[in-house]
Amino acid sequence: MPRDTVEQASANWSVSISDGAQLLQGIPGGSVDLVVSSPPYCIGKAYESAGTVEEFTSEHRRVLPSVLSALKEGGSICWQIGHHVRDNVAVPLDAIVYNISLEFPELVLRNRIVWHFAHGANSSKRFSGRHETILWFTKGQHYTFDLDAVRVPQKYPGKKHYKGPRKGEWSGNPMGKNPGDVWDIPNVKARHVEKTEHPCQFPVALAARLIRALCPANGLVVDPYMGSGSTGVAALIERRRFLGADIVPSYVEIASTRLSAAESGRLRVRADAPTQLPIRTQAVAQRPPHFRRQHGEETF
Repeated sequence: MPRDTVEQASANWSVSISDGAQLLQGIPGGSVDLVVSSPPYCIGKAYESAGTVEEFTSEHRRVLPSVLSALKEGGSICWQIGHHVRDNVAVPLDAIVYNISLEFPELVLRNRIVWHFAHGANSSKRFSGRHETILWFTKGQHYTFDLDAVRVPQKYPGKKHYKGPRKGEWSGNPMGKNPGDVWDIPNVKARHVEKTEHPCQFPVALAARLIRALCPANGLVVDPYMGSGSTGVAALIERRRFLGADIVPSYVEIASTRLSAAESGRLRVRADAPTQLPIRTQAVAQRPPHFRRQHGEETF
């Protein structure tokens, strides 16, 4: 990338105040193993350049050719996206991205991953949004996929085959099961250990799972809309290299600070672990008296 745009860098990472397409065009073609990003999706945040679905569409037609050019044959793109909602009318933006992807024959959709989280903005006229999606594309037919790196514990590890030649034998994989395409990972809100001043972070665990599965050891991960740098943090934790850019200087500063801390092992992140149930003795887990009265329960 042009040196005058570099904000901070080390041997393993570099971030810049620049447009995502500018970052990608400065990378030698066919050198990126994995792109993980959450592009602005016209929901009214101060940092967004696209305020309408039409502008969102135009931005993707502008940047995707640069993503593909930088990506290796067999490399992956993971595009994390939400919904555009205005006047209680929802537009699934991943559908728009998928339709645009059809204009590039080398792009192959492998999964539409649903990222579920328990907390978010509430609505009284729609069901409250509690998921976003990740579209995983590969460039071409042959690609990296390390399932063993992301297996999760089985719910019933003691299950056995009940018929056939292996009847009575253990049926589960000792390394764990495929995590499937619905991922329950808390989003970054309020007192989350990863929270920064960025208004719309995604969790490090989300990016880390993608990186472990889809990027080879010491591979290059790129995020052209890096925001607070969560993709880069995940890349460094997983011992990959990282390049990122954002047009907002304060976000690049936040990302730089986090990347430096991650590289030195000082950054706190939430582990990729199942969501814990609340401790019933905690005050916030108790049902207030007016909740119980509403349901006709005794309130002694």
